[in-house]
Amino acid sequence: MKQKQGEIYLLLAFTLAGTSVVSARFAAGLGAFTITSVSLLLGLGVLVPVYGKRLGQAIRQMGWSEWGMVALQACFGIFLFRALLLTGLDYTSAGEAGLLTGTAPAITALLAWVLLRESLNAKVAVGIGSTVGGILLIQGEPGVGNPLAASHLAGNLLVLGAAASESLFNIFSRAASREGKKPKAAVDPVAQTTLVTAAAFMVSLVPALGERPFAALSTLDLTGWLALLWYGWVVTALAFICWYAGIRRSSAFTAAAYSGMMPLTSMVLALVLLGERIDLWQAAGGGMVVCGMVLIGLPKRSRNKTMQVQ
Repeated sequence: MKQKQGEIYLLLAFTLAGTSVVSARFAAGLGAFTITSVSLLLGLGVLVPVYGKRLGQAIRQMGWSEWGMVALQACFGIFLFRALLLTGLDYTSAGEAGLLTGTAPAITALLAWVLLRESLNAKVAVGIGSTVGGILLIQGEPGVGNPLAASHLAGNLLVLGAAASESLFNIFSRAASREGKKPKAAVDPVAQTTLVTAAAFMVSLVPALGERPFAALSTLDLTGWLALLWYGWVVTALAFICWYAGIRRSSAFTAAAYSGMMPLTSMVLALVLLGERIDLWQAAGGGMVVCGMVLIGLPKRSRNKTMQVQ
């Protein structure tokens, strides 16, 4: 029952997170840091009133390892992830960006192999190879319209950098788990979401002010504000609450498998809401990325070797 609950939470988390790429499109005209900081502020506007009375209690029970995870998640999981993703959207399509965010499990597996000396079995190796092949196909049909133009390639590389930022957080979590830096007690998912959101907001505020956000926000239309509200209340608050609730009940491999909902949701919404067109090559590449995630996410035969994400 606990495992099933975790899978449902992860399914919701990654599905909601997949809407972030498209919702950012509707806030066009704002800088990447402005979208990040405003959406986080809106998220805090919901989280703090709902959980403010018990937040102090959660803070008092946290140790150094919990605060370290909060800082790492805020820096890599939110700030760098969103800054690179939103900047990349200026040069590539929402559909491609959504598909490329699905490379995080493969990047995590590669970093774990190189940095943590974790074993790389045949299934994971095939999954990584499938992901790499999918990335190449997502660039578009070879020889048509110069798909590897500098600006287009730069946009896709920025999105890959966003996926790598999320992967680095996973690696730091695994490294801390190996060293025995385990939390004293489980922190409530809402409290953890609130603290991570607040930390990420403080980090993004300074670069956002450099984008002169007030002038841009004053001219934003109703659709843009609704997109920011969705980004703050749903993508930030609700999705992260579901993520923390799910990962406490599931293994890292299960989370990797369900992360396929993020690129799938992004691709479908880009087709339906933005009217973007994904050609056969890109669709095949997206399929290979999702296939790679499934292969990497399948549990190992030995359950004792399954790593839990803190």
